[in-house]
Amino acid sequence: MVTGGAKGVGGKAGAKADLVTDITASLVVFLVALPLCIGVAVASGVPAELGIISGVIGGLVVGAVKGSTLQVSGPAAGLAALVADTVADVGVAMLGVIVLFAGLLQIVLGLVKLGRMFQATSVAVVQGMLAGIGVPLMFSQAYPMADAKAPGTAIENMAGIPGLLAGILTNPQAMIATLLGILTIVLSFVWKKVPGPAGKIPAALVAVGIGVVVAALPGVDVKTLQVGNLLASVNLPGAEQFGALTDGAIITAILTFTVIASAESLFTAAAVDRMHSGPRTRYNTELVAQGVGNTVAGVLGALPITAVVARSSANVQAGAKTRLSRTLHGLWLLAFALLLPQVLALIPISVLAGVLVHSGWKLFAPAEFPKMWRQDRGEFAVMTLTTLVIVATALLEGVLFGVAAGIVLAALRMSQTVIRQHMEEDTAKVVMAGNATFLRLPKVIEALEAAAASGKPRIRLDLTGVTHLDHACRNQVEEFTAQQRGLGLRVELLMPGEAKQAEPAGSRTAASAGEAPGSAPLPRRPVAGMEEEPAGAGEPAPWPTADAEWFYLDTRPLPEEQSRSSLLG
Repeated sequence: MVTGGAKGVGGKAGAKADLVTDITASLVVFLVALPLCIGVAVASGVPAELGIISGVIGGLVVGAVKGSTLQVSGPAAGLAALVADTVADVGVAMLGVIVLFAGLLQIVLGLVKLGRMFQATSVAVVQGMLAGIGVPLMFSQAYPMADAKAPGTAIENMAGIPGLLAGILTNPQAMIATLLGILTIVLSFVWKKVPGPAGKIPAALVAVGIGVVVAALPGVDVKTLQVGNLLASVNLPGAEQFGALTDGAIITAILTFTVIASAESLFTAAAVDRMHSGPRTRYNTELVAQGVGNTVAGVLGALPITAVVARSSANVQAGAKTRLSRTLHGLWLLAFALLLPQVLALIPISVLAGVLVHSGWKLFAPAEFPKMWRQDRGEFAVMTLTTLVIVATALLEGVLFGVAAGIVLAALRMSQTVIRQHMEEDTAKVVMAGNATFLRLPKVIEALEAAAASGKPRIRLDLTGVTHLDHACRNQVEEFTAQQRGLGLRVELLMPGEAKQAEPAGSRTAASAGEAPGSAPLPRRPVAGMEEEPAGAGEPAPWPTADAEWFYLDTRPLPEEQSRSSLLG
């Protein structure tokens, strides 16, 4: 009883500790999510308030569902370009209908259990995706960290850094904002090493406190957050918008939003699961949760929602243990935007940008690249290519490219074919083993052509050691056999799966068209112009018959395998 009581007390203490940790983690996620919500909305060409509404839905609606434990959802930068193009084409009012029906489609996809297919994701692709998100995030946030506007794409942001530095050096206010951002980054790296209770306070909260004090000093004029009325920003779709669903362009937009939002969310789930050791994501349930969130966002005319790596990684790094942290962050967004907009107006944008730069560095994780190089250079190539393509294009394109590269790498590694050639007195022998697929077809053709060019009157092809022979290689071997027999050469062909019991030379079974002794006749594909036909009276057979002497099966082992008593495998 005492033990049970002690255990119960310990359990309560542990639950209390988890509650405190989750609350502090939710505040960190809130600080990361707030500038992202506003930044994504501005980049999407819609009012900033719509980004906050989507962030609230991502926390209170998606966060409450048991699909994932630590993954955090909201408006994502990966959809900003698509949203901007859609808004430019059909208007902000139509965006709600598109997001609404994309959410309904996501719910259907989750209910038919298509979410789990995203679990088949290479670690190299996931790490490349994280790095590919982290690098552009760092460069894009370098501009608001100096109270400047980012030029646009990741490449343009990188190219504009020298000009940004020059502007900082000539503008005292930009210098102050940049120093606040740099201080935030430094605190994010070192604050956890501070001894005592102070070290338990999130570094982001400390940086915000310092930033608010500095921004309030006389003579300091740095940019702070500006948020309008959330309720006035809600834009419910009307009959006119629903009537436009007959437009093919709208249907295409709905399908595009569905695919990209689902892919980003579930690829992010795979990445976040690798960041912690807690409960794994239930992919189908999470896809339904994302669909419910987008359905609500569509009804309110807000931005589409996906899982966001920056917020999710901040949640994990802050030590969150349960879904409470990701749900509470939505509550903080709603409370501050509705009740305390004047408090938000005190927070310097450069401080929040510094928080995001630190998150981008953690996502980039440069130490993972040399580590992957040492472990597996093929996977290193996939990881690096995924990162570069995401930086150069966009998240979805980069991930798809990485998945394709991973599949090619796996196919090459699975297509390991060992081919040995050996010349005897009157025989050119070719022995194959492993997986013979179309990827190794050039190697197979080279070996067959070498056997044919050897000048030997007899060729022996032993494929009994091949574990997989695809259509391309089988077709090539059979055509080669038919062609060489047509030229009068003696060709023996042993295919995979044939028995290996040797019979006396000259036996009828072994003599049947080069079949393995003791096996059923090998099914042959007809070759035009080479069918066996009976010879006319007094005329030699135009095609060698099954009784021809050169059809006997040579049961002698190759010299390097004298210890084996059966035929070569």
